[in-house]
Amino acid sequence: MKQLILFTAKWCENCQAIKPTLDVIRQQGISVQEVDVDEDPNRAHLANVKNIPTVVLAENEQEVRRFVGNQSFNEIMKFYNS
Repeated sequence: MKQLILFTAKWCENCQAIKPTLDVIRQQGISVQEVDVDEDPNRAHLANVKNIPTVVLAENEQEVRRFVGNQSFNEIMKFYNS
C-alpha cells in the first residue's frame, strides 16, 4: 500500500501551508500520515529528516522517494503517481 508521510512541526510555516493541499489529497482516498518532528524526534531521525516539511512516499512501509518543501496539488499527485 502506498502512502504519503509528512514530517512537520507546529512552528513551521511551510509545513502549515502544505497541510490544506494534503487534506485535499487525503480526500482523494490517498493515505497521508503526519509526523510532528518535535513530538516524535526518533522517527524523524530514523527517516533521516534534515529539513521540514519533508514528504515521503512509502510503499509497503519502505521509502520510495521524498521531497522537501511546499508543492502544489498537481506536483504532489505527479510525485505520488510516478
